[in-house]
Amino acid sequence: MSGTRLSLAKGLNAGLRRAMDKDPKVVLMGQDVGKLGGVFRITEGLQKDFGDHRVMDTPLAESGIVGSAIGLALRGYRPVVEIQFDGFVYPAFDQIVSQVAKMHARSLGHLKLPMVIRIPCGGGIGAVEHHSESNEAYFAHTAGLRVVTCSNAADGYWMIQQAIESDDPVIFFEPKRRYHERGETGIDEEGAPELGLYDARVVREGTDATLLCYGPMVKTCRQAAEAAAEEGRNLEVIDLRTLSPLDLPTIMESVKKTRRAVIVHEAQTFVGLGAEIAARIQEECFYHLEAPVLRVGGYNIPYPPSRFEEEFLPTLDRVLDAVDRSLAH
Repeated sequence: MSGTRLSLAKGLNAGLRRAMDKDPKVVLMGQDVGKLGGVFRITEGLQKDFGDHRVMDTPLAESGIVGSAIGLALRGYRPVVEIQFDGFVYPAFDQIVSQVAKMHARSLGHLKLPMVIRIPCGGGIGAVEHHSESNEAYFAHTAGLRVVTCSNAADGYWMIQQAIESDDPVIFFEPKRRYHERGETGIDEEGAPELGLYDARVVREGTDATLLCYGPMVKTCRQAAEAAAEEGRNLEVIDLRTLSPLDLPTIMESVKKTRRAVIVHEAQTFVGLGAEIAARIQEECFYHLEAPVLRVGGYNIPYPPSRFEEEFLPTLDRVLDAVDRSLAH
């Protein structure tokens, strides 16, 4: 696949396939993940090739799906659970925060839960209520969980494998509106991932301000940086990739260089990931900053009906407006 153009969906599918080839203990579970291949076709063809004992269609019962995966993980399997949409994870929330996150600590390190919970996240697809949420802050706030998110096919391919190989439980967010966007992958099945699972990536180097983003907002921030370059402004763009733990060294190194930071995410800014990142930047880079740390995100309201979602989601213009305000200081 090296040098080919793949969509994020195909990159994830290829990563799952490679993980299942390598380890017979990897099993997939979820509603319609088998014969249908998942609502977004991420698991398409995997049940046909690996059998329904490894790619299992489940009842519509998220708490039961995650609870069953916990039991499998305790018995030595590496289950990968698909939650169909971000807003459907809440019936399983108690299992995740009370059991998945705490089992290792509760057993004083004797028990591990090597499991991955895949969650398509974010808006931009014109969906109805409960289908377009950005709920990553709930899980990043919960000690004991690792929380990551990919933004392109190459990261989808490698990060899903790294998450499956982790002995820690991983919440794996996938930006659904980027599923079918194609890009150069550089995937080499015989190679190794460029970055660790908990490393951020400098997507674009710059000197005037740092845009910190993840998931669906990486493309938006790249476009904003390209637009700013036409006006002589050189923005650095960082794809965080990991939300818990944060790759603080990469963040701080960039902000100390550019002396300005704008954090962009789809989730509401109130008590969102941006608030934590801004606080950490303020603590560690106070004497380097030449402007306040700014945040661009969703408004503090329930996700609106689909015809209004473009008014809710951060746009290129909103990002550039924040950059203008930062550079005005």
